[in-house]
Amino acid sequence: MVEFAFGVPVLLLALIGVVMMGVAFNNQIALTFAAGIGAQQLSISRGQTTDPCSLASTAFENAAPSLNPSNLKFTIVLGGNSYSGTCATLPKTPCASDGNSCTSASLVQAETAQVTATYPCNLQVLNFNPVPTCLLTAQTSVYIQ
Repeated sequence: MVEFAFGVPVLLLALIGVVMMGVAFNNQIALTFAAGIGAQQLSISRGQTTDPCSLASTAFENAAPSLNPSNLKFTIVLGGNSYSGTCATLPKTPCASDGNSCTSASLVQAETAQVTATYPCNLQVLNFNPVPTCLLTAQTSVYIQ
C-alpha cells in the first residue's frame, strides 16, 4: 500500500506530462501544415487577388481550426518585402502591426513567397509550466507560379 501511495503520483505526473507534450506536438504539426497551405495559396493566386496577406491568413486559419487564431502571429515575405501581423489583424486590416499594407503587394511570377507563423505552446502541468516561453514556429517558402 505504501509503495502504491508513493508510486502513483509519480506515474500520474509522468502520464500528464506525456499528454501535454502530445498536445504541443499536435499543435506543431497543425502549425506546419497550415503554414504550407497559406504559402501554397499564395503560390497559385497570382492575378487573382489584390490582398495576398488576407488570402494567406484566411487559408491558414481554415487549415488549422484547432489553433486559437488570436495567438497566431504571421510574417509573410513577398519578393523581399516583409509584412507581419496577427491572425486577428491580417484578414481585417492586412499587416497592420508594422504599418505596411499588403494590398499594394503583387504576386510576381518566379519570385518567392514565404509564410512564417508562430504560436505559443502551453506545457503547464498541475499549475507548473516548465517552459513558460515555449514558442512553436513553422516556415514555408514557395515559388509563385
